[in-house]
Amino acid sequence: MPLADQLDFSRNDGLVTVVTQDAGTGAVLMVAHADREAIERTEATGEMHYRSRTRGLWHKGATSGNVQRVVSLEADCDADAVLARVIPAGPACHNGTLSCFANTGPAADVLSVVDTIIRARAASLPDGEGQPTYTQRLLADRNLRLKKIGEEAAEFVTACADGDAARATEEAADVFYHALVALRALGVGLDDVRVALKARR
Repeated sequence: MPLADQLDFSRNDGLVTVVTQDAGTGAVLMVAHADREAIERTEATGEMHYRSRTRGLWHKGATSGNVQRVVSLEADCDADAVLARVIPAGPACHNGTLSCFANTGPAADVLSVVDTIIRARAASLPDGEGQPTYTQRLLADRNLRLKKIGEEAAEFVTACADGDAARATEEAADVFYHALVALRALGVGLDDVRVALKARR
């Protein structure tokens, strides 16, 4: 049965509350409203549509490109709210942040932020002009990025062997970063690692 037929639009002037969550990180991206038309458009297109009292029906990302691809839609027990799990193409907030909840959204998941930055760097590699960032240098040079992974891993192992927790933590951060760069060079990222870990669980 379509979700639109499961929801109770008789309350709140025909609107239901939509809590939009990043399907990869679990972070809450935003809270908005939807009416029957918005829910039907969402189900038909596979991308989030909302209803604003001032803007009317709106397709998230239609102008910015920051669309939200639907993974799942679930009504709550009272059928007057929806949990939308999505894969965001960019920031959810009009302020340009990944989440409207700056302190509890994806910003709290630093690995997701780093992975997003690496993905952006990969999409904007210099074409011969301009100075590449360190991340872009790694993405463009296979030998350099593999060398750096080896160096950082060795430093991490040494810190662990020495029982130096502070240094091991710093080195682990370097290992994570360089591993994410190497994965992005192969066309994958943190979400793919999450899927692999979930499958093992």
